[in-house]
This record gives sequence, C-alpha cells and structure tokens, in this order.
Amino acid sequence: MRLHTSVPALDPSRLSAETESAVRAFLRQGESANTRRSYQSALKYWAAWYRLRYWQTFTLPIAPAVVMQFVVDHLERAAERSAHSTRPIELVHDLPPAIDAALIAGGYKHKRGPLSLATVLHRLSVLSKVHAMKRAKNPLADPAVREFLRRVRRGYALRQVPQRRMAALTRSPLERLLATCKEDLRGMRDRAILTFAWASGGRRRSEVANARMEHLERVGEAGYVYRLAHSKTDQSGRGAASEPGKPIMGVAAEALTAWLNASGVRDGPIFRRVVRGKATEGLSAQAIYRMVKQRAKIARLDGVFGAHSLRSGFVTEAGNQQVPLGEVMQLTGHKNVATTLKYYQPGAVGQSKVANLLGSGSPPVP
Repeated sequence: MRLHTSVPALDPSRLSAETESAVRAFLRQGESANTRRSYQSALKYWAAWYRLRYWQTFTLPIAPAVVMQFVVDHLERAAERSAHSTRPIELVHDLPPAIDAALIAGGYKHKRGPLSLATVLHRLSVLSKVHAMKRAKNPLADPAVREFLRRVRRGYALRQVPQRRMAALTRSPLERLLATCKEDLRGMRDRAILTFAWASGGRRRSEVANARMEHLERVGEAGYVYRLAHSKTDQSGRGAASEPGKPIMGVAAEALTAWLNASGVRDGPIFRRVVRGKATEGLSAQAIYRMVKQRAKIARLDGVFGAHSLRSGFVTEAGNQQVPLGEVMQLTGHKNVATTLKYYQPGAVGQSKVANLLGSGSPPVP
C-alpha cells in the first residue's frame, strides 16, 4: 500500500534526529531527579580527574588501565613494608596532592584525601552504564578489572572498614526534632513532613516531595491513607492500582491536618515551600534532605542525619518494639528481606530470646 502524502519515509536502520530527541526526553522523564544529579556529578568528576591526570579530554571508551588508576588514586591500601617490620600499617593512595587540590578548587571534591569505597563503586557503576548506553567497549567488563575490583572489595572487608551510614531517627531522636518545630507555617510544615514520612513506613525523600493531594484520602476522624503512585521499588507505577495505602494516624494525622488547614493546600503537592508566610510551589527532595539535617543540628543530635534517617529509623524502631518483619515490609515497601534486615536486626536482635540464652545473671562459679 502506498500513501500519497508529504510525510518523508524513515530509515528503519537508525533513528531520525527528532526521534532521538524524543527518546532522550522519555529517558529523562523515567529517571528520578536525584539519580540524574548523582550521574551528572559522577561524570563531571570523571572528566575533571581525567583531564588533570592525562592532560586529555575525557572520551569513550575508557581503557581498563584508566579504571585501575582511578581506583588506586582514590582508595586506600596498606603501604608495602618488610615482613619483619613492627611499624603500624600505613594506609596510602596515589592521587597527587596538586591534583587533589585542583579538584577541590574546582568544586569537584569537598576535602582532601581518599574517597569512600561506596563513592568509588558508584562512580565506576556510572561509567559502566554510560559505556553501555553509548554501546562502547566497557572497561568494567574486562576480566583483569573485574578481578582487581573483587580483590579491592575483599581487602576493605578484611580491614573491616565501616560503611558510612546515616544515623537512624528512631522515636526518641525524632521527638527531639519535632520539638524544634515552632507553631508558625514553616514549623507546621516540617512537623507534618517528619511525621508523615516516618509514620507511613519511612518514606523516601523523593516520595515525600512527590506526595500529592489526589492520592491522600481522609479516613473518618482517625487519620488518612496515602496511596503511592510511584516509588523506588515500583518505578513503572504498575502496583499503584493494588496499593493498599499507607496509614497516617495519631500524631502524624494531627500534624498533617494542622499543615493543610494553615496552608490552604487543597490539590497538587502536599508539601510546599513557605515564602513570606505563604505556601507556594512544591518542595524538592533535596530541600527535604536539607530540612532534616538542619533540624537535627538544631536539636543537637549526635551523628550524621539526612532524609534516609527517617526510613532507617522507622524500621529500627519497629525492631525495637518487636513488630513482625512482614508488617514492617508492607509499610516500607521493601521487596528484599535482606535489605530490610540491615535496619530491623540492630533494633530487634538485642531483645530476642536467642540473644540471651545464658541469662542476665553472673555465670555460676565452679
């Protein structure tokens, strides 16, 4: 069948420029703002480090030797020493001080010294994904690189290097944060955010930022039910129709009602910026992260806190109160038991029967 039309025929072997633009738009829409920012930051760092290290422009594909150089520049290892040496083990890395200073001056690094293992692995993951998207030969698939990285991870594990984690906002420190919230509009908003995120199962900051009135349902005078239309574990939104909803009850419901009444929010984003005493546009996920850090600082809490502290705090508190793991996962939305147990076990293990088989008294003297 031949169409008599002015629309030109497409080449089936490649995308047109217009289609490529549309594909990029779909990819951007299907990617969270936090993920996009972290990928952009990682690639900017790669480009800056590569330019300073090799005096060349960063282009794909990257050679396997470059990946190994990046690792030894940024991760610590035990310095070589003689077998009979009694000196303490010295940890070293190979990033030249001049390049380290240049990266800091350019805003690519925050402080001198090595990066954490998690940061380096994330930047390697970003590099791998970029190669895959560009269909370039991936240096992370090189057998020598894979074996090298396996040994690096094992070395860190053998040295028992602790992973940096956000401190958990369990009930007691959360109440200290809530005590910093005044009775003005900003204070009511922050109290509503903290209790909404915590009581509904430890919502992620992106889920709180994206919370909308059309997904919030009043349940009599008792509280609310909020239905997630999108989450990290359901990024396609397929489970939204069968989502049973997250309860917002008690203190959390009271805080949310106070915010809605005072702000006049009736549709759109639930949580908004407060400008000159008025609620304006929706908050970003980054703004929620900064708010939690600031409230923790005002409350003088010990430890490093961020938005994820609400999620880990909810699960840890559930462990403290011996809430069954299945009920916890139903609210958090975790699909993986092992992931949930990272937070649940620290709270529950000390109170379990198996942890106290010897009893609490002194052992009998023979």
